[in-house]
Amino acid sequence: MGRKQTVPELGRYGLLALFVMGTISCCMVYLCFSALFRPPNSNTEFVVSKVSDGLKSEDADGDCCRGIEHLELWGDAVKWGSEFKVNSSKACCLACKGMCSGDSGPCLCDSWVFCGDKQACGDKFGECWLKKQKDTLEPDRLDSGDHVMWTSGIVFGRGEGIIGLETEYGTLHLKLLPGCAPHSISYILDLLVSHHCVGCHFYRAESRGKSWDSEGNHIEQAPYGPPFALIQGTLGASGAIFEDIPKEACPTIRRGSVAWVESGPEFFISLANHNEWNKAYTVFGFVLPEDMEIVERIAQLPTKPEVWGNINVAVLENPVPLHVRRIKRSAGNQKLYTN
Repeated sequence: MGRKQTVPELGRYGLLALFVMGTISCCMVYLCFSALFRPPNSNTEFVVSKVSDGLKSEDADGDCCRGIEHLELWGDAVKWGSEFKVNSSKACCLACKGMCSGDSGPCLCDSWVFCGDKQACGDKFGECWLKKQKDTLEPDRLDSGDHVMWTSGIVFGRGEGIIGLETEYGTLHLKLLPGCAPHSISYILDLLVSHHCVGCHFYRAESRGKSWDSEGNHIEQAPYGPPFALIQGTLGASGAIFEDIPKEACPTIRRGSVAWVESGPEFFISLANHNEWNKAYTVFGFVLPEDMEIVERIAQLPTKPEVWGNINVAVLENPVPLHVRRIKRSAGNQKLYTN
């Protein structure tokens, strides 16, 4: 005959049940707060310790390992694709970035070529060729077009991929972001090689006003413009046919960000952190911090008011011409010079 459960036994099992329920609840709370406070993209396969500061900035939003489809780059192989296969173009790109030192010196790999079309690639499917260019600002393009089955990209290491926007007020040094915006960078490099940017200029200039501090942070309770804390111009050369650039990575606009207005060739350089713009613009580079004083100076030049649509803007009384220049680093030191 079964024995009737006594009150102390019920209490013992009840306490056990409460303990189990409490443990589960604590675990759920921990998981929820971990997700809430976990840095974005903490599960990324990006190998931070092996990547330079510039590359870390480039991949800050986890969307900067892109390439151009139907493009095959040439160059000396540092890793043969026939012996190295991966699952995606991003994995191939990351393998190349992983060969960049975070301390100094160029990347051992500065370009990658991946075959990702299973039908077109056949037994070459998944091949990832890691290569080294003779000139990263003028990569060797073997072939391009719909008939090409390869996807290719380039990587700029520390101190590489820097071009100059030369103005009468000084030269702005721009670090290009090929992993974020490969089509944009392809256009910029073509512009660099052609030595033709007649008509390129800045035509709009708006200071930080009283809305953003000197570090680009928004001042509490202040409006978000006007003025909108930017200088705007065009990189469309007179007489040249410009093809719209597709939308690429759109990280948050930060102080120093260089981004297209829609599909280009109009672009802007931001003087502030614009979280309110909701990642709406393709960012293809950033101005080196030491040159932001030049941007600030241009933003203070005399302007006249205009209304574009229903937006009040400030247009320069005298547009500022600009020229796109190659930048070289002098031997034995870190100084940059236009070439």
